[in-house]
Amino acid sequence: MLMTTEKKDTINITGKTIIVIGLLLLLLAGTFGMFFLRSSPNNVEFVSAQPKSASGNMPEKCELPAGQEVNSWKEHLGHHAETQDCLKYFR
Repeated sequence: MLMTTEKKDTINITGKTIIVIGLLLLLLAGTFGMFFLRSSPNNVEFVSAQPKSASGNMPEKCELPAGQEVNSWKEHLGHHAETQDCLKYFR
């Protein structure tokens, strides 16, 4: 009398495996997200590539200084009455 047992292929998924898979998916989504992002608030080149104004001339007092972040420059412009009109150039 010969008994044979069949082994079934099974995959054991533990909580640790689920966490690792979830982290890998987040990492993958984040990596692809960086490549598909078209603009960022800190992307100075994107803002400077926009049209300066309807007439094509941005006043010198409104121009973004080299090395300055756009958000901090906009905040600076908003604090001064004489430069608040410059905010329309940075949408």
